[in-house]
Amino acid sequence: MATLSQIPDEPGQPPALTALSLAAKSQDEAKSREQVITPFDVSGGVDEHGRPVAIDYDKLVDKFGSRRIDAALLERFEKVTGHKAHRLMRRGMIFSHRDLTVILDKYESGVPFFLYTGRGPSSDSMHVGHSIPFEFTKYLQDVFNVPLVIMLTDDEKFFHTAKLTQKDCRKFAMQNALDIIAVGFDMQKTFIFADTQFMESTFSAAFNENVREMGKRTTANQIRGTFGFTDSNNISEFHFPAMQSATAFATSFPFIFGYDTKKVSKIPCLIPCAIDQDPYFRQCRDNAPRMKLPKPAIIHTVFLPSLKGSESKMSASDLDSSIFLSDTEKQIKKKIGQAFSGGQETLEEQREKGGRTNVDIPFQYLTFFLEDDEKLEQLRHGYESGEITSGEMKAACINELQDYVGAFRERRKAVTDQVRGEFMRPRQLVFKGMPSEQEQEASRKIKFGPLLDALSLADIDFLRQEKSAKEA
Repeated sequence: MATLSQIPDEPGQPPALTALSLAAKSQDEAKSREQVITPFDVSGGVDEHGRPVAIDYDKLVDKFGSRRIDAALLERFEKVTGHKAHRLMRRGMIFSHRDLTVILDKYESGVPFFLYTGRGPSSDSMHVGHSIPFEFTKYLQDVFNVPLVIMLTDDEKFFHTAKLTQKDCRKFAMQNALDIIAVGFDMQKTFIFADTQFMESTFSAAFNENVREMGKRTTANQIRGTFGFTDSNNISEFHFPAMQSATAFATSFPFIFGYDTKKVSKIPCLIPCAIDQDPYFRQCRDNAPRMKLPKPAIIHTVFLPSLKGSESKMSASDLDSSIFLSDTEKQIKKKIGQAFSGGQETLEEQREKGGRTNVDIPFQYLTFFLEDDEKLEQLRHGYESGEITSGEMKAACINELQDYVGAFRERRKAVTDQVRGEFMRPRQLVFKGMPSEQEQEASRKIKFGPLLDALSLADIDFLRQEKSAKEA
C-alpha cells in the first residue's frame, strides 16, 4: 500500500481536493470513533486525531430521545415537593428524564407511585460511582415518602460475563445488598431482591406473569435493534430485558401493593438510573401500553468519570479507575493523587493560565460529592484563575472522599446479615396508599391458601417450632 508521501499531488486542484489531502482526511476519519453508551459498554468517542474525548450527554439526549431537566423543571420539582433539589440535580448530574412531569402531576394529585432502581453485581464491593444513583434514590424516597424496589440482576451478570459463575454472581449480589442498605434506605419502605433467589420463591408468580406478558410482546429484532445483539449473543441475554421490565410494574409485587389488580395496575413507577440503562426501559415503555400498564418514568444520572479521565466511567473491573466504598483513607489518598489533572505543567504556568476544571478529575469528583455550592464555586474560580494549585485541588478532593467513604464504612458496620434478610424478605411495605387491613387479610388468604392446603396441623406446628428456634 502506498504511503501518503508516495501519493502524487494533483496540480490545479484546491488544497482540500488533492489526493494527498483526501488521503490524509480519510486516515483522520479512520482514527475517529463515536462514543458508545450501552448497558454493557460505556466509552467516550475518539476525535480525528486519535485523542479520546469526554462523553457528550447532549448527544445522548438527542440520540435516546429523552428530555433535558431544565431550570423550569427544577423549580417545579422544588415547588411540588417542598424540598431543595438534590445537589446532583442543581449541578446537572441528574440531567435527563422521561415523564418526570407526569410523576409530579400525580404526586400533586395524591396518586401513589413507587421507585425502582437496581444494580448488576459484578464485584464484592461497590465503588463510589455506584453509590451516586442509590444516594439520589434515597433522597427521592425521603422527599416523596414512597416505597422502593431494588433489583439485583445477578442472573444478567452471569448471562453476559463469560468468566463469572452463578455462584460468583449470587455472592456478589449478597455482598452488594449490604453496601446498598448502608446508603441509608428506610427498611419499612424498601424491598430488595436478587433475581435468582426471588425467582425460586413462592412470591414470584405475579412477577413471572408480567415477564411472560412482556416477553410475548418483544421480538428478537426489537432486542437486536435496541441492544445491538447479534447471533453470537446467548438466548438468555435476549430474554433478560423482559425480566428487568417486569420490575417496573406494581402488579409484579402483590405482597407490597395488594391483589386488587385493577387498582394496582394504575400505580406508576419512577426509575432513577444511569443513562446506560435507558435502552432496557425504552423497550419497556414501548410495550407497557399493550399490557394495559403505565409506562415507567425515568430520571437519568451522568457517569462518575474514571480516575484516568472523563472519556470513560469508573468501572469495578478496572481497579485503577475506581475508588471503592471499602477503600482505606490511605488508598483514597494514593488514587486521587494519581488522578488525571487539568492543571498546568509547572507552578508558574498554573499561576498564569489557571487549571481546566472541565477535565480535572479531582474537581469533577467534588462536583458530585461536595454539598456546599458556595465552596465548590470558590474552588472552581480559584483553580481556573491560578490561585489554587493542582495539589491543593487534589487535597480538597481527598478530604471530601475520605469523609464520604468513611461515613459509609461506619454505616456499613451496622448492616448485619439479619438486617439484609429483613430487607430482602417479601412483605407488606409501609407507605401512604398502602392496602388496608382488610385488603392485607385477603392477600394473606390468597398467598397462603395453597400452602395451607398442602400442610397438616403437625406440619404447621413443626414450622412454628422451627421459626421460634430460629428467632431465639
